[in-house]
Amino acid sequence: MNESLPPCPECSSAYTYEMGALLVCPECGHEWSLPAAPDTAGDADDGVIRDSVGNVLADGDTVTVVKSLKVKGSPTGIKAGTKVRNIRLVAGVAGHDIDCKIDGFGAMQLKSSVVRKA
Repeated sequence: MNESLPPCPECSSAYTYEMGALLVCPECGHEWSLPAAPDTAGDADDGVIRDSVGNVLADGDTVTVVKSLKVKGSPTGIKAGTKVRNIRLVAGVAGHDIDCKIDGFGAMQLKSSVVRKA
């Protein structure tokens, strides 16, 4: 099957496969998680904030909102395609890592997963 997957630790079967985050053995039914490789773990969380497509963000960048967002207290919300200028990267609450001012809404925090670098 796939030579990059390890054999089953229970029965040593070579026919293991991935199901989500787990590895599964079809012969004995054993499920286990694959330990993360040390060289790839540093790339995923290296302290760099990236937008929804993987571009690195920096203070002062201009970004575009990629999906419509509901805003508490506002009847309309922020529409997809809204440009946000002069962002500031912060360690925010609940994944909100961009501090910005949006015309018509004022100061707010956004998640980097809902913006794209313009």
